[in-house]
Amino acid sequence: MHLAYPAVLAALLFCVGLYGVLARRNAILVLMSVELMLNAVNLNLVAFDVWLRDTLHSGQALTLFTIAIAAAEIGIGLAIVLAVHRNRGTSDIDRLRDTAETDEAETLPDTAEISDAETAPGRTGGTTGKSKKAEATT
Repeated sequence: MHLAYPAVLAALLFCVGLYGVLARRNAILVLMSVELMLNAVNLNLVAFDVWLRDTLHSGQALTLFTIAIAAAEIGIGLAIVLAVHRNRGTSDIDRLRDTAETDEAETLPDTAEISDAETAPGRTGGTTGKSKKAEATT
């Protein structure tokens, strides 16, 4: 058996999976693309195991290990996608960017905007940096 046939097929599978990861916006399709990439790696492992005539069959053993890891990854990934879909109503990856933590600089008051009269002890009635930011956005 020529090694070129499974190697080319694995390269094509990996490229299709990579395109799916980079171009798709649906989280489930991204997970399916990752699985395609893992299957391309499995195909290479088995092909090189047969080509090298390894007596320990380490390529096939690594393939079984990769399949077990992929099954766990899909189980956890689908659970996360379903939980996000229940909370947000969408599994679109671009719309989920607001779930990231905000930068601390955005939440802390800007000291350059607060005047000396507002920070003087015993004085009340000044606006803090957070309320200034809220007023600026409304």
